[in-house]
Amino acid sequence: MDDYQGILEQIFVEAGDLLGRGKVADYIPALAEVSPRKFGMAIHTVTGEDYGVGDWREPFSVQSISKLFTLTLTMGFLGEAIFERVGREPSGNPFNSLVQLEYENGIPRNPFINAGALVLTDCLVTHTPDARAAILDFVRGAADNDAIGYDPEVAASEADHGYLNRALGNFLKSFGNIDNSVEDVLDVYFHQCSLAMSCRDLARAAAFLAHDGVSPLTDEMVVTDKQAKRINSLLLTCGMYDTAGDFAFRVGLPAKSGVGGGIVAIVPDVLTVCVWSPELAKSGNSLAGTRALELFTTRTGLSVF
Repeated sequence: MDDYQGILEQIFVEAGDLLGRGKVADYIPALAEVSPRKFGMAIHTVTGEDYGVGDWREPFSVQSISKLFTLTLTMGFLGEAIFERVGREPSGNPFNSLVQLEYENGIPRNPFINAGALVLTDCLVTHTPDARAAILDFVRGAADNDAIGYDPEVAASEADHGYLNRALGNFLKSFGNIDNSVEDVLDVYFHQCSLAMSCRDLARAAAFLAHDGVSPLTDEMVVTDKQAKRINSLLLTCGMYDTAGDFAFRVGLPAKSGVGGGIVAIVPDVLTVCVWSPELAKSGNSLAGTRALELFTTRTGLSVF
């Protein structure tokens, strides 16, 4: 068995050399206030062990990592029928592209770009009495942490500066791919992006994807094994936006990133690993976080390839 704690401690030192070389997301003002020197990394195994280093217990804004959870919830309601409204292909374009959406007649390329996530959120607004509460209940249960909540400052900052997301929402509505009020959908979307979770929370919350759809914490089925396979495949091909290929080349794991600097990755049948470092590369993915995961798969030999 690998010495996961020892490996994390080695990575903490090596990946730290990249701190100061990226840029914190500043187009959402609340994120610009986060210290760029933060770094945390956590592991949760399918047998229930937790390991961590650095700021692994400190909550941060998960941003687009939340799309993993809304996809899971939506598949619970609609199954694969959701893919009649959103595609399954890598975008090859920025995650907030309007051009691609127009070219493809209002069908987002995949669930993890912003337009695709808005469609998922619209489905949750339709199928739940309170979509914000449904998302919160899900992540709290999946992570076994009732203290998880929305960050009101980040949610307000998202809403105040979410011009492009409003454009995407209205564009989707014009093509008939949003059923509810655009503002209602955006309110839920801005809140889900403001979820504050730690590396430990995220590693635990995503662990069902490493365990054939069953939570290692509760032994309850979250999704079917087939659905877990589908979600993992989408994470591998689309979870890191237009650098999914480079991430697969370097790291070799299904993963989802967020502009808050977090990345959560899945090692099927073994563990989940989450890293947080707020400074981003030009791709919008965490610079030191990506390097840390590359070091992790190199040291452990754990990869899907």
